Amino acid sequence: MNPNEQLIHNFYTAFGKNDIQKMSECYHKNIEFQDPAFGVLNKNEPVAMWKMLLEKGKGNIQIDFFDVKANEKTGSAIWVANYIFSQTGRKVVNKIDAKFEFEDGLIIKHTDNFDIYKWSKQALGLKGFLLGWTNFMKNKIQEGAKKSLKNYIEKQS
Repeated sequence: MNPNEQLIHNFYTAFGKNDIQKMSECYHKNIEFQDPAFGVLNKNEPVAMWKMLLEKGKGNIQIDFFDVKANEKTGSAIWVANYIFSQTGRKVVNKIDAKFEFEDGLIIKHTDNFDIYKWSKQALGLKGFLLGWTNFMKNKIQEGAKKSLKNYIEKQS
């Protein structure tokens, strides 16, 4: 296993143990994160997002990861999150395709891709089934996630 593959393993192992400190140690200070729910996050926002999600999950998020691959510049992994969506109490199993870029031995760019429609059907139920495929609902999900993160960061200050 090369150092960047180990870095990805360290990140997801820490995630599975709810260890935000170890997760944050895998990220470069100029980290850029992107996913369908939160959009683009920078600097302190990605770590705050993970911390918020772990706190909302109350230790009940199960993380599995596999197909970890990396070279000197880029990497990838597949990971699956099993959890209860805090806003609705509904069970979610989300399979995510992660891509990474590295700098100075750390993750500088982390992009998670997943099917937002599949996620919304699980997390939101009928509303997600009926509207989750629309740009309107995708935008509402992202607006809500960003607002939740902004409020969380303000409360931490």
